[in-house]
Amino acid sequence: MGKLIYNSSTRELDIDDRTLAHLRIAILNKLRRSESFALTWEHGVENGSGRTTLWLNESIPLQFVFSGNRPPTLNRLWIEQLLLTANSTSGLHYVPEPDESEELEND
Repeated sequence: MGKLIYNSSTRELDIDDRTLAHLRIAILNKLRRSESFALTWEHGVENGSGRTTLWLNESIPLQFVFSGNRPPTLNRLWIEQLLLTANSTSGLHYVPEPDESEELEND
């Protein structure tokens, strides 16, 4: 289980390493282009429900901490879908990982 740490906040978002690796690519792509955007995640029932939204900007420190030492194989289609949400008015939010075979069927 990895962590997303925003600014100097004591609040850390626990995210499994595979999902965090894909979010990292999407977030860094946006910030590298100096594009600010919102990131929203739901806390889940086990954490009292609710959701949190952060405004991500290239000037605010952001850390991606992975618990595993091997980077996962990336799913390009998932990264593209995450970037689509980041470009929407609601901002970046979790979408389930699509099966990579869906991309082959659509080509």
